[in-house]
Amino acid sequence: MTYCVGLLLNEGLVFASDTRTNAGVDQVAIVPKMHIFEVKNKRVIVILTAGNLAITQSVVNALKANTLKKGKTKHINNVSSMFDVAALVGEEMRLAYERDAKHLKSQNIEFNATILVGGQIKGEKPRLFNVYAAGNFIETCPETPYFQIGETKYGKPIIDRVVKHDSKMMDVVKCLLVSFDSTIRSNISVAAPIDLLLYKINSFSSKNKKRITDNDPYFIQLRQEWSAGLKKVFTGLKNPNWF
Repeated sequence: MTYCVGLLLNEGLVFASDTRTNAGVDQVAIVPKMHIFEVKNKRVIVILTAGNLAITQSVVNALKANTLKKGKTKHINNVSSMFDVAALVGEEMRLAYERDAKHLKSQNIEFNATILVGGQIKGEKPRLFNVYAAGNFIETCPETPYFQIGETKYGKPIIDRVVKHDSKMMDVVKCLLVSFDSTIRSNISVAAPIDLLLYKINSFSSKNKKRITDNDPYFIQLRQEWSAGLKKVFTGLKNPNWF
């Protein structure tokens, strides 16, 4: 299991993903689920993956390999729009399904994979898509400016209450870290380190990236203050007078 979030704001894009993968309680490892494709001063594309690791890695590796193939007419580093990028990811997802789904089913394993694709290509505004296992996809809108994939239920309420399309980027970062803390507390299959990337509109740079560990001083402080604040608000609530 994993937890990934992508948000499209007026200021740009925010991406976050945990790094835990497990195939049973005794096979736990750290594996990045954030992948960056960048052409200097021309485009930054970020991919977040959730689901069967073998499937998502095969899709990402195919996308990378296509950028190196001589004579490849369309790949993630040369198509003209983010819509076309999402379509390429969807195509690779379908190819993976055609290749692997039957064999996975013979082992009683479902074809399970979801990918978030966001970024900006020079000439258009930043965009964010959610690509499903079938290869089809949807795009964010101002009313719903974010997507979650993986273990979403524990971290969703805080995002729904706080985040809007015009939210300030650093407020969103705080909200995301609280969302990850809530998920980590309730599901052992999600864990730090957390990969965080902030993309400022028209920057065409992925330099604002950070890996947040369990012992990061700010993350520790935020978790403690959020927990204490929740308890304080709860104890201040009036009791019901129904009985």
